[in-house]
Amino acid sequence: MKKLLLIFPLIAAFLSGCSDDDLDLSSYTEWMETNTSWLEAQSNKLDTDGTPYYKKVVPEWNSNAYVLIHYFNDRSKTEGNLSPLYNSTVAVKYCGRLYDDTPFDSSYKMTDSLYVAQLNLNIVGWWIGVGDMRVGDSARVVIPAAQGYGSQSSGIIPPFSALQFDIKLVDIPYYQEKP
Repeated sequence: MKKLLLIFPLIAAFLSGCSDDDLDLSSYTEWMETNTSWLEAQSNKLDTDGTPYYKKVVPEWNSNAYVLIHYFNDRSKTEGNLSPLYNSTVAVKYCGRLYDDTPFDSSYKMTDSLYVAQLNLNIVGWWIGVGDMRVGDSARVVIPAAQGYGSQSSGIIPPFSALQFDIKLVDIPYYQEKP
């Protein structure tokens, strides 16, 4: 029994040494700088007519957070359509990529290619980007690392990653009223 009591701390120390908390974030310095430069370039990108390609969307509830959004559709055709609140359930089609176009996720791998979830159960960048959309809109949403996964990794997404999503808001199956 005493041997077991001595072994458990060793096992716990070994397992805790393998956690993401001990991730050497200094090894991601170049990645972070490249992502930051790419994001800045996207912020300054111009359309063919010389107007900004992306609209910067800053939520009322956090003036330090933002996403960049470019609509592919004529928004006058979706005017009057419902926009989700942060706690609404949305049905979207999407494809997610890193700054260098490496794909990391897509709803097209799912049945009916629809991702259905409560908006606030996603990363903050989705709250902001999808929250700006109306049913029927298609857009590219560029999310800074701070509104994505920040200094954490997620699957193949390294820490400090700017993310880009092509999203189509198909429906809002459960629209939540403002409290």
